[in-house]
Formats: sequence, structure tokens, C-alpha cells
Amino acid sequence: MITVLSGGTGTPKLLQGLIKETDPKDINVIVNTLENNYFSGVYVSADIDTVLYTLSGLINEETWYGQKNDTFTTHNQLKKLGYEEILKIGDKDRALKIQKTELLKKHTLTQATDIQRKKLNIKSKVLPMSDEQSNITINTTDGLLTFHEYLIEKQTKPEIIEIKYNTVKPAPSIIKTIENSTQIIIGPSNPITSILPIISMKNVEKTLTKKHVTCISPLKDDTPFSGPTAKFMKAKGYSPTNIGIATIYKNIVDKYIINNNDEKHKQILEEIIPKVEIMDIELNSIHNKQKIAKNVLNF
Repeated sequence: MITVLSGGTGTPKLLQGLIKETDPKDINVIVNTLENNYFSGVYVSADIDTVLYTLSGLINEETWYGQKNDTFTTHNQLKKLGYEEILKIGDKDRALKIQKTELLKKHTLTQATDIQRKKLNIKSKVLPMSDEQSNITINTTDGLLTFHEYLIEKQTKPEIIEIKYNTVKPAPSIIKTIENSTQIIIGPSNPITSILPIISMKNVEKTLTKKHVTCISPLKDDTPFSGPTAKFMKAKGYSPTNIGIATIYKNIVDKYIINNNDEKHKQILEEIIPKVEIMDIELNSIHNKQKIAKNVLNF
């Protein structure tokens, strides 16, 4: 059994390779819920939905958000009525979010996600990190912002002064899932807002120290493949480099995979993490996604 810790962009790309290199039934995905909230009257769990769409083959690979071939009739009509959505939600995507909103009236987020997983014929388990509501605020040079205000409205332009988020309890099955896994994979997601919220939950890090953990870097030549990873790392006092990421994960990671052109860091990284491997980690084709997945699985 393999368990993957996931955010919403880099790691789902890796999942496309993993489900071709091993039985999808043997994969559990623990997904970040830090950014979950209500928008336009519906509950949005962006990272969970991206994982669901990826594993069901529905993901829009141009945006890594929402469904491919979606329409935006409702979004455009809302705009005509003078309502500006902070998130541009597609019609098919909105249907999933409406269903989840209704499910949450009677079910936990874990239960609601599992119902939707089964409806989408996904064989892998998709597990929200927590059933409790997470909250994140970002203090910037433009003032205090929510995550999506910073990411979408401000386009990550303001400098970050401080990031604050609450620590939530792990969902009931999280610790047992990690304990029952033969391998843990930390995908190439933002370490600050995607992975650390999972690791910081009660007993998660302690449980991870007993398992074999492989991490794929989200950086190429110390530049993030996507998103404001560098800004978030600086705000938390870490160097926005592979050395900074290794420092974050040093207590739990056994193998760290970095990109070809980051070889200059290998010697220093090996003083932090026991094993460091170098390969092309760009998740830009299904061939490369499978090659990286195969490497990770041969731990």
C-alpha cells in the first residue's frame, strides 16, 4: 500500500504516472484541505477536486483546476447580473461542488469525498487530511488577505509578511492509513501551504518517521515549477531552495529526488537527507510521469 501526500497541482501530475505503474487500488492520497471554503454558495475543496478529476481522467490539464471541456454559462450569467466570482467555476465543476455542499449537511468531508470518488469510478482512496475547517490568512504589503484573494485577486504580487493557519485534527483514517502503508510519497507540491498542514497535524510527523518516505522536489534550479512556493517559504523563514525544502522535511524524508540541473546541491543535501537522487523531474509528459513514478516506487 502506497500513500501520497498531495496538494493540487504538482502531485496530481505525478499521480497520473503512479496509476500506470502500480495498481490504483493500492494507492491512498491524503489531500491538503487548508484552502477549503465556501464560494458563490458552494463548498470548494480545490485540491481534493483536482485529485478526483485527475484520477478519473476529467482534469483540465491546461489549468489543473476544474474539468476539461467545461462550459461557463452560470459564471458568465452571474457576471452579467453584476456578481463577480472570485473563482471561475465551470458548470460541470459547479455540479460536483453543489453535490458536495449538500452531502456535507449530513456527512463529514471524508464521507462526502468517498461518495464522490465512487461516483467517479476511482479505485484509489482519496482522503481529506481533516474533517475540520482549516483557516489561512496571509499578511501582505497590501494588507491581510485570504488565500484566494492573494492567489487570484492579487495574482501573488504583494510581498508576504506572515502566513498564519490553524492546526486541525487529522481525519479518523489518516494515522491508520499511514501506519498500514509500505511507502509514503511526498509529491512536488508547495511545502508550506500543501504539505506542512498535513504533517503538522497531531501524530502525523511521528508516524511518518517510522515509514520510508520519498519526496520529489517542486523546484528546478531553485525555481518552482508552479505557484508562489518561493514567497511562501521566505515568509516562513526558509531558504526558497532545495536546501530549504530538505530542512523542512529532514525529520521524515529518507530519499529526496531533485532535478538534473540541481546537482550542485547534492553534497549539501546529503548532509540533511540520507539519500539524494538526480533525474529529470519535469512532469511535462506521460512518459516522464511514468519514469519518475517508477523511480519512486523502486525505493
